[in-house]
Amino acid sequence: MPTQTLRIPTEDGQADAFAAFPDRGGRHPGVLMYADGFGIRPVLREMARELAGHGYYVLVPNLFHRHGPAPVIELPEHIGEEARPRVMARVMPLLKAHTTERVLSDAEAYLGFLAARPEVAAGPVGVTGYCIGGLYAMRTAAAHPGRVAAVAAFHAPVAADGPGLLSKLTARVHLGHAEGDMTPEGLGRLDEALDAAGVGYTSEIYPGTVHGFTMSDTDAFSASGLQRHWDDLLPLLDRTLGTG
Repeated sequence: MPTQTLRIPTEDGQADAFAAFPDRGGRHPGVLMYADGFGIRPVLREMARELAGHGYYVLVPNLFHRHGPAPVIELPEHIGEEARPRVMARVMPLLKAHTTERVLSDAEAYLGFLAARPEVAAGPVGVTGYCIGGLYAMRTAAAHPGRVAAVAAFHAPVAADGPGLLSKLTARVHLGHAEGDMTPEGLGRLDEALDAAGVGYTSEIYPGTVHGFTMSDTDAFSASGLQRHWDDLLPLLDRTLGTG
């Protein structure tokens, strides 16, 4: 599986990124993958390689490149309950500094990069994200309706920007919520907002999961939740992008 460490020009300097893509040559649909707040690390590289194995060129940018190359903060191999408060104390200032304006400015650079890569097929791309990265994925899709055909967000605060964000979406959407994050009542309200916005979507609570369930280097990890994530993400991308 070919992989690359890349430098992508943005309005605020060079963003480092990780890319994985099939080893059979040719051009493949592009997918922009936003990490959770802990950033690029082995588990994200593993997930990118897994997705690339299904026929996609997967780009994972360093969300916090303005603060240095990944890893921006030192992370333990396993982010357990003992380490989490210390790690979150370092992460929160980075999240607060990464404004919507910065998210969208960077998204323009990342989508432009994908469009110019010889390994990436012409046409729209998919965007997926985890935790705060899921919100960034939704913002990217809303800002680029002609360039993003599918967007997926997992254990993400997707309602944080209100219905105004949803009204701009034209991409096909999948939302996989942690049971610990979303009540049935909350899901109903979100689905009503998606319906009102005319969005084509699926929106589900994954039973028995807590926030962060896709990340195998945390205590939140759920093997069944991660598998369900793949079971939902791969058909979404295949329907909207195909695999060339």
